Amino acid sequence: MTKPTGRDHLLEAFKADGFVAVSGFLSGEVLSGLVEQVENFVQYIVPTLPAEHVYYENKDDPRTLKQVQRMGDHDKWFHKLFVDSPFRRFAERVLGGPVVPKNMQYFNKPPMVGRPTPAHQDGYYFMLDPCEALTMWLALDEVDDENGCVRYVRGSHHNGMREHARTKTLGFSQGIVDFPRSADVADEVPCPASPGDLLAHDALTIHYAEGNQSKERTRRALGFIYYSARAQEDREAHAAYQRKLTSEMRALGKI
Repeated sequence: MTKPTGRDHLLEAFKADGFVAVSGFLSGEVLSGLVEQVENFVQYIVPTLPAEHVYYENKDDPRTLKQVQRMGDHDKWFHKLFVDSPFRRFAERVLGGPVVPKNMQYFNKPPMVGRPTPAHQDGYYFMLDPCEALTMWLALDEVDDENGCVRYVRGSHHNGMREHARTKTLGFSQGIVDFPRSADVADEVPCPASPGDLLAHDALTIHYAEGNQSKERTRRALGFIYYSARAQEDREAHAAYQRKLTSEMRALGKI
């Protein structure tokens, strides 16, 4: 697990490995205040959101909440956290220039029912040219092998986009077709984390996570997606994909 302490070390590690892990990015009262805001959001705002922004492992059981899209669109506090905070400044530092805040998400793998996340590259969903974007993942719980820590394939961002195909995993509709190759296994790096630790990865870095095998531990996190201002998004293709995906999920009774 990379734990950079200085500017040069952080950027060098990110460029070489395709990801970095920063211990204690948030701590103390700042972290506890954030967790309280998340819990209030889940309790009071999530029930009011459109179905296509909220995913459950079992849509009839609120305890199985697994993912919330576009948090900043639904709450002023989270909007500020997304667009004017250390998270955005960190993204600008790593990507080397101005960024476009794109999506802020809540993730969880509920105990026993939290399913594996298929191996994928975020850039496949983003549809950018050039594919310059950063995803950040802030742990809100202790995360380890048992409850599904993130696993990266070190250096995989140097090898371009792999072929993806549809999966049955809600919230992660695309997965890498030929994963794992022998090189994927050799370069895999598990990233356990404590509350307040930050993981950040390139849009081309391959990553995945196992399911939550714990009987009582959650695996909550916040996700932040920033595009480089240099990247051009195929908005028409992206919107068409989202419409198709939402239609399919409704037809299957997933949302």
